[in-house]
Amino acid sequence: MTLDYDKLKQLDHSYLWHPFTQMQDWMGEEPCIISKGEGHFIEDVNGRKYLDGVSSLWCNVHGHRKRAIDDAIRAQLDRISHSTFLGLSHVPGIQLAQKLIEVVPRGLKRVFYSDSGATAVEVAMKMAVQYWQLRGEGRRTLIASLAESYHGDTVGSMSMGYSETFHRYHKSLLFPVLRITPPHVFRYYQGMSEDQALGAAVEEAEAKLTENKNSVAALVMEPLMQGAAGMWAQPAGYLQALSLICRRHGILLVLDEVATGFSRTGKMFACNHAGVTPDILCLAKGITGGYLPLAATITSEEIFAAFLGEYSEFKAFFHGHTYTGNPLGCAAAIANLELFDRENVVENMQPRIAYLQNRLAEEFLPLPHVSDVRQWGFMVGIELVQDKAGRKSYPPQNRIGHKVIVEARKRGVMIRPLGDIIILMPPLSITRGELKLLLDVVSESIQAVTEN
Repeated sequence: MTLDYDKLKQLDHSYLWHPFTQMQDWMGEEPCIISKGEGHFIEDVNGRKYLDGVSSLWCNVHGHRKRAIDDAIRAQLDRISHSTFLGLSHVPGIQLAQKLIEVVPRGLKRVFYSDSGATAVEVAMKMAVQYWQLRGEGRRTLIASLAESYHGDTVGSMSMGYSETFHRYHKSLLFPVLRITPPHVFRYYQGMSEDQALGAAVEEAEAKLTENKNSVAALVMEPLMQGAAGMWAQPAGYLQALSLICRRHGILLVLDEVATGFSRTGKMFACNHAGVTPDILCLAKGITGGYLPLAATITSEEIFAAFLGEYSEFKAFFHGHTYTGNPLGCAAAIANLELFDRENVVENMQPRIAYLQNRLAEEFLPLPHVSDVRQWGFMVGIELVQDKAGRKSYPPQNRIGHKVIVEARKRGVMIRPLGDIIILMPPLSITRGELKLLLDVVSESIQAVTEN
């Protein structure tokens, strides 16, 4: 089939509204229109190939057109594409639940499916609040979360992970949340050492959670790396300390591993680095290998048991989605998890994580307009500033981050910024040579934009 770029561009500009995009700028530019992908590359309608440096928004795991996942979806298509999970069950939904429980931290036992990261976190929030109601502790309705976190764009997830840039027009819709300051604020903005920053952050968390211990239902946090806020990293000790505080005060710990899960940080889940098991774990993005929308909220048996009772008590969890546990998504997720075992994904990542870490420290951090480099595994944030010594940001209208990704695209690499923070999050199966290409191009692009 011949694809007419000009016609597609005209249709796009006439009918589409793209997410997180200023459409006035978009409609004044030549859009990149993707038509296919193979391995770790995507290809536009004009036949130009690009290395997928951000895993198609942080979700692709094993590359595009991975035969095992393609075959699993085709096989499921021959059975059934969708059947409701409300009042019914189905084979891939059951099989996936078993596989998830086998890989998540010990103590998590019950899987509730939904459609996206935001819904997974909304589900967790509603479960936590209802759990305490059912336990007779009706005052526990307050949610605690980290400042500058991001948990999605539904109303509940916006409240939990408020971003002034993203959500300021919807403030009137949001409920109050207890904000806790993570270590990076003390380190980057207040100039503390890493140890001092960790101590200050833990001290504040202890004080705030202790003061509100009788009203807090749950602490919701992205462990080790706050993604969409700018790839802000935390030491594993921060998660360990917050877990202990929550246990001491009976506060449920909810970990949003939508972005960090499925080995993005170098272990299957970020909480594995800290040896922490949450009360509720939220998963999405990489769960299907980046193929189809699917999410899971996984809880302990204790939380699940609180919802059991006679029908007339109406204690059930009244929440669901039309495509909850979609069989095609579940089939893709099963194949994805099998690939982790068969291809030793986590083990094979380690030398490339070390290579990435070394090059970032030796080549990127010394650049005159790079003020900070944050990394956990294959999750990287490179902060660009106008004045490194004073950590003075570029004016927003300069669109430095956008200019860098345009330069990278010219060189055959597709990345995406968060403002002036350049994000790298390649597929886990990226080769050493492809990783070298990614880093070479990003370095060249940063220098081309910032040193002119």
